[in-house]
Amino acid sequence: MVFSSLIFLFLFLPACLLLYLIPGGIRYKNAVLILFSLFFYAWGEPVYLFLMIAMALVNWCFGMLLGRKRRQILIVLAVVFDLGCLAVFKYSGFLVENVNALFCLSIPVPQIALPIGISFYTFQALTYTIDVWRGEVPVQRSFWRFLLYVSLFPQLIAGPIVRYADVEKQLSDRSSTPEELFLGMRRFCMGLAKKVLLADYCGKVASQILDGALSTSTTLMVWLGVLLFMFEIFFDFSGYSDMAIGLGRLFGFTYMENFDLPYCAKSITEFWRKWHISLSSFFRDYVYIPLGGNRRHVYLNLAVVWTLTGLWHGASWNFVLWGVYFFVLLTLERLLNKIVTKVPNILRHIFTLALLLIGWNIFYHTDFSRLLESFRVMSGAAGIGFTNEMTKITLINNLPLIILCAVCCTPIPRFMDVLLAACFAEKNESGSRHKIYVGLVFVFCLILLILSTASLVGSSYNAFLYFRF
Repeated sequence: MVFSSLIFLFLFLPACLLLYLIPGGIRYKNAVLILFSLFFYAWGEPVYLFLMIAMALVNWCFGMLLGRKRRQILIVLAVVFDLGCLAVFKYSGFLVENVNALFCLSIPVPQIALPIGISFYTFQALTYTIDVWRGEVPVQRSFWRFLLYVSLFPQLIAGPIVRYADVEKQLSDRSSTPEELFLGMRRFCMGLAKKVLLADYCGKVASQILDGALSTSTTLMVWLGVLLFMFEIFFDFSGYSDMAIGLGRLFGFTYMENFDLPYCAKSITEFWRKWHISLSSFFRDYVYIPLGGNRRHVYLNLAVVWTLTGLWHGASWNFVLWGVYFFVLLTLERLLNKIVTKVPNILRHIFTLALLLIGWNIFYHTDFSRLLESFRVMSGAAGIGFTNEMTKITLINNLPLIILCAVCCTPIPRFMDVLLAACFAEKNESGSRHKIYVGLVFVFCLILLILSTASLVGSSYNAFLYFRF
């Protein structure tokens, strides 16, 4: 089940909210969320539901053991178990294929379906076990609360990666106020619109261009396809994160922000401080700093982190190349920092966007032959030409979408919301002006929900990119 589906919007979520908001204690509310979360996951993959529960149980047991005695062998076994499960289900086929190619063998390649969200809930379980070993969080003695932490459906299948320390108190004590419900629904509707009204339309055109015959595409056409994919992956993933954060607020949970206007960055370093923040901070705190951070072997540490970052996104060499690409860029920025900072901000911003476009092209093509062909066309080396009539028509037809996406990547929407709130700020005890603001926001969200629903009814394209990660 996905958030951007009619079943979720008009059956699952209303039923869950209705039962959750019935007056009752925290045990009742946790039970409702656990049951609905397990049903949510089992909807698409009933078999792998047992894998998720088993991983939660094993990590909870390791936490209990570490609470009695913090022995290094226990944390080693916990990490090996978690990463071992991730390796088996996500990377075994990739590993066997490469061993066969390298040593000319014919080992049968295991055909194991990738469990949805395994990368996210594995990392969440790891943060708990490691933090207990470090003594940074108390042991969770209730398995059901820990299962709720691992399985909670808002962030279960696509993040953000929620650390146990951030929600530990909320698992046993939280409330859903009318204000939180309002803010949660507003955030959810905004995220849904990002996904359905922007990402899906960008993705449909991008896939037509980049999955089509590259040998007949013009240079501008391929760049246009990559640009639309760059918009798609941002609005797809940030939209899902917005929906997850909004749903969390409905049920009394506070999740960290996962995106902060990343396409406004003026360097690759700044971009990665603003993009998928929960993943970047995970690798920083659990890989980069333990390896030595900035104290020793800085570039080796960076190489390890970015190789792992690439592999985390998928079992394919293009993802490894994508990770190495950003490692090289970040290394160059460190070495040339004094020179880079002297370049005007506008030029740094344009150059950063160009580098990101190249990176997203690497990310998109899992087939190396198509990746090379796309770069040949993008560079003009294919000899097809810069543009043609079809390219112009495609560009003109999608220009309003491109402009809208570009605007929504800037602080303009935030500024408009702040300006609107200021115009209707509460001026007297009755709060009538503030009620007008709330009413306007409610109507706006209702319009977004209606438009998103109409789009879902009439469209067959509703892919969610990060399910495969």
